[in-house]
Amino acid sequence: MKNIHIEKTTTKDISQLQKIGKQTFYETFSENNTEENMKTYLEEGFSEEKLKTELNDENAEFYFAKINNDVIGYLKLNFGQSQTELKDDKALEIERIYVLKEFHGKKVGQILYDKAIEVAKQKKADYVWLGVWEENPRAINFYKKNGFVEFDKHIFKLGEDEQTDIMMKLKLTN
Repeated sequence: MKNIHIEKTTTKDISQLQKIGKQTFYETFSENNTEENMKTYLEEGFSEEKLKTELNDENAEFYFAKINNDVIGYLKLNFGQSQTELKDDKALEIERIYVLKEFHGKKVGQILYDKAIEVAKQKKADYVWLGVWEENPRAINFYKKNGFVEFDKHIFKLGEDEQTDIMMKLKLTN
């Protein structure tokens, strides 16, 4: 797809980040989860306070995928102690790659993924890792296609529901 550009987000983008975050998470997971669990997660996970803290974290970065001035997807990366689990200084975590449903299949996710790998190489990471819901075959296949392999599992709590994420990693050659 033409005219997609990637832009690093700052605290001035908080309302756009909150909007794209809630919308893409809802589009991706609402079908397989209760309305109550979704509501709880969206309120807590995308609260202005939480996003502000994340945006001000020097070990986390957000990027928007935009067409013209419209945000159509986003990426969240974590390094060092800001990683949700491994906290390995030689690793980069892709915490989120989300794209509006209407842009699925148009390479937006791949462009965001490529940005993540570019940042990982700039930071001289040895590997990139992530967690992906075991019931999200589209995402699992996307990461496998990009060379990721499974190495563990962990629990992700969505409201009251404990769900299993497959942890995957990609070793980088610097």
